Amino acid sequence: MYYKRIESKSFTQSNSLFMKKFNLFLFLFSLCCVYQASAQTAATPDFFAGKWEIAINGTPNGDVKFLTDLVRKDGKLTGELMNANDTTAAKRPITKIEESADRIAIYFETAEVGELSIDLAKVDDDNLKGMVYNFEATGKRVK
Repeated sequence: MYYKRIESKSFTQSNSLFMKKFNLFLFLFSLCCVYQASAQTAATPDFFAGKWEIAINGTPNGDVKFLTDLVRKDGKLTGELMNANDTTAAKRPITKIEESADRIAIYFETAEVGELSIDLAKVDDDNLKGMVYNFEATGKRVK
C-alpha cells in the first residue's frame, strides 16, 4: 500500500518561517556571545603597571624601600628597583616578573644571596602586601 503524503501549503510556509526566525535567533545569540567574550578580555585593566614604592621591613640592614616603575613591553612587565633612601645607588634590574589577576612576583639579583623574589598580593586598588624571603613587604602605588 502506498500512502499519499498530503502537504499543506500553509504548513510548509509556517515551518519555513519558523526556521528562518530560529536561524536568525541562533546567529544573534552567537554574535552576542562573541561580543561578550571579547569585551571581557579587552576591559581588563593593567593593575600592576605604574609606579610603586615597595617597603621590606625587618631586614638585617634595617627597613629597605624600593621605588619602581613597572612598564609593559611586548606583553610582559619590566622595570628596575631603585633604593628610595639612596638615590645614588645603582638600580637593580628586575630579572623576571610573574603575575596573575591579584598576585605578582618580582625577581631581582642581589650580591649577598643571589636571586630574590618579592611576592605581593593585591590588598586594594593602591596597596599590596606580601613577603620577601622571611621579611614582610608592602607595596603602595605612587601617584
